[in-house]
Amino acid sequence: MEISIHETFLPHDDPQAALRFYRDTLGFEVRNQVEYGGMHWITVGPPGQPGTSIVLFPPAATPGLTDDERRTVTEMMAKGTYGMINLSTKDLDGAFDRLRDGGAEVVQEPVEQPYGRRDCAFRDPAGNLIRINEQR
Repeated sequence: MEISIHETFLPHDDPQAALRFYRDTLGFEVRNQVEYGGMHWITVGPPGQPGTSIVLFPPAATPGLTDDERRTVTEMMAKGTYGMINLSTKDLDGAFDRLRDGGAEVVQEPVEQPYGRRDCAFRDPAGNLIRINEQR
C-alpha cells in the first residue's frame, strides 16, 4: 500500500497576511481560495509539487469547539504554540535570506543541530512555527 501526504492544515487569522507570507515571501503557489460565512480558506503548495498542499484555515471554523476552546486556540496562536510545519530545501541560507528580507519573524538563524540536522526557524503571520531543514 502506498500512502502520501496530500494536505496539512495550519490556522490563520488574517487571509491577506497569510497570502503575502506563503505566496509572496515563501514562493508557494495559491491553489484554491474559498470564502464561506465570512471565513477564508487558502490552499497553497510548493511549485512543482502539485500533490502536496497546506490548507490555511480559520480556526473558528473547526467543528465541535466550545467558546473556551476557541479562546485557547487564539491564545496559543498568539504565543506561536499551536501550529507547526517542517519544510526542507537544498539552499537553506538562500531560503533564510529570502524570508528574513521579506519581513518574516526570525526564530532561529541557520544552525547545525546536535542531532545532525542544519535548520532555521520562522513564524508566519498567525504565529505558526515554520522550521526549514537543509537537504543534504
